[in-house]
Amino acid sequence: MKLLVTGGAGYVGSVCAAHLLEAGHQVVVLDDLSTGHRDAVPDGARFVEGELGATARAVLGEGGFDGVLHFAARSLVGESVEAPEKYWDGNVVASFRLLEAIREHAVPRLVFSSTAATYGEPDQVPIPENAPARPTNPYGASKLAIDHMITSYAAAHGLGATSLRYFNVAGAHVTGTVHLGERHAVETHLIPLVLQVASGTRESISIFGDDWPTPDGTCVRDYIHVDDLADAHLLALQHASAGRHDVYNLGSGHGFSVREVVDACRTVTGHPIPAVVAPRRAGDPAVLVASSDLAASQLGWKPSRTELERIVADAWEFARGR
Repeated sequence: MKLLVTGGAGYVGSVCAAHLLEAGHQVVVLDDLSTGHRDAVPDGARFVEGELGATARAVLGEGGFDGVLHFAARSLVGESVEAPEKYWDGNVVASFRLLEAIREHAVPRLVFSSTAATYGEPDQVPIPENAPARPTNPYGASKLAIDHMITSYAAAHGLGATSLRYFNVAGAHVTGTVHLGERHAVETHLIPLVLQVASGTRESISIFGDDWPTPDGTCVRDYIHVDDLADAHLLALQHASAGRHDVYNLGSGHGFSVREVVDACRTVTGHPIPAVVAPRRAGDPAVLVASSDLAASQLGWKPSRTELERIVADAWEFARGR
């Protein structure tokens, strides 16, 4: 298939683009490089620098596209609270422009990079797809708004669409000479932050609360390897059905605590990694774990890289090779 990958110079987008190329698809990457990296675009993909309005319309206007995978987005929770206008414009308005280009040029498939932040504080764990969507910040709300837009476009215009709600994506795509991983200007994810301590660019890692109602008192999160995530996108492309918008959670189905993550990083890196207990952060749930039963039964997706030390080892190999 001929596919447009928006945000394909970013972490998840670049890894998915690499998997698409390995599967024999023709890939065009569109990215404005505001947070992505030109050298993360995999060899074999055509790169177009631009935004989701006129540039996406021009690219899709070339014709022959079988689908779009939409990763381009702002994704910092804290920033979304301080500057929500950036998220309503950069996520919602920009995605509307992309959907209009998709409609105008009759592209039949869309896979959207959504998030577990659409759920907010969960009533049950593991979280199923029919859990109430009550986002607690503008980032999650913007992604939910895009999901609603996609549902309406599928119903009205026959688009075959799938939204994939990620939990904690981690690890790196490390194969041969291709190393693709996390390179955020503002890092907020736990594993790369812990590895910054191991690499000497950070003195210690903060553990926000050690009195949570969990086995070791620290928060528990569901980590999914970025390569498993990419596999799900390929399956979602195959699954897309005209006039339908399906939503799937992507997670491992079990969680690891902050202390378990720190210990795994110590084991992999051989570094002592000092950890400092800090006050709880407002709005942090004690446990966030996904139910991915629907993705298993309908997409045939089952994560295979679920060992925490495997996830950390791949992230560490990428970090050391930078």
